[in-house]
Amino acid sequence: MADVPGPGPTNSLTDVPGVRVGHATRREPGWLTGTTVVVAPGAGAVAGVDVRGAAPGTRETDLLEPENLVDRVNAVVLTGGSAFGLAAADGVMQSLYADGLGWPVGAGAGEVVPIVPAAVLFDLGRGGAFDHVPTAQDGRSAYEAASAGPVPQGNVGAGTGARAGGLKGGVGSASWVLEDGATVAALVAVNSFGDAVEPGTGLLPAQRFGYPGELTTGIPNEVEVRAARERAATTYAEQPLRPGLATVIGVIATDATLTKAQCRRTSGLGHDGLARAINPVHTLLDGDTLFTLAVGDRPSPELPALHALMVAAGDCVTRAVGHAMLAAESVSNGVTDLRSYRDAFPSAFAGASA
Repeated sequence: MADVPGPGPTNSLTDVPGVRVGHATRREPGWLTGTTVVVAPGAGAVAGVDVRGAAPGTRETDLLEPENLVDRVNAVVLTGGSAFGLAAADGVMQSLYADGLGWPVGAGAGEVVPIVPAAVLFDLGRGGAFDHVPTAQDGRSAYEAASAGPVPQGNVGAGTGARAGGLKGGVGSASWVLEDGATVAALVAVNSFGDAVEPGTGLLPAQRFGYPGELTTGIPNEVEVRAARERAATTYAEQPLRPGLATVIGVIATDATLTKAQCRRTSGLGHDGLARAINPVHTLLDGDTLFTLAVGDRPSPELPALHALMVAAGDCVTRAVGHAMLAAESVSNGVTDLRSYRDAFPSAFAGASA
């Protein structure tokens, strides 16, 4: 049981009861991509979305507008592969259908249509083969792997081929239990055009928002900071700027009862959390997209509690970015050469036990 307020038992998205997370990770020769699925419990969760990046790749986001009919989703897919990767959602949809889960459209048993919004990030070619992208089978594999246990982070699922500015990105997650007992949590796949590291210090901006003992490192030395800055400057030097090169995608979840409009507003504050951790964010080159799922195990919060939940959601997103950067591992496959935060700034971890 978590101290209140404080992080949940696993400090990840699955601290929200009933929510499951699964990854399909492709790192074999020629591949560096993957798919992450967030599965809602039972009949689904009320959902909203906020898209801030100018180059998004999405599915079923119009359905989540507050004025539209369907108010529940069964899963959310986050995937690499740019627009090709949307095929992974088909596999999740078929798996849900096989389990009898979806929006009822007929009187007979099994007459349902699973509702599976999705968002993609750009990682094409980072494994070596441009056309090695997630497929429906990867969606099925991620769904089958979905668990209520601690969320694996770093170079997994949608974060497998992710890049964060000039460093390796990845999947990160964080949670918070509020004073009233409600839980809110976030999971992000960090593939940003902007940096998640302060260029002058080498510190993660997200560290300022960690609870005591979370996201803690030493201060990198000046030699490493300068070398990292120079290396980052060459990351895009030989590439023309094109829309869709980047993107941070993610899911916020809570056990509170929220409306679609409140879910959308929560996603909006989640984007504030991105802005605290990444600079620049929401650019012409990013497709930044955040979904919010409300499981509804707890009552609708009154205004003060709702405000506190939304603020905590933004902080969870910031902290999740920090966890993604700390969990990421370096990649050098002959095509992509990206150092992790830990390898770029080893002095920050000198003498650390973690």
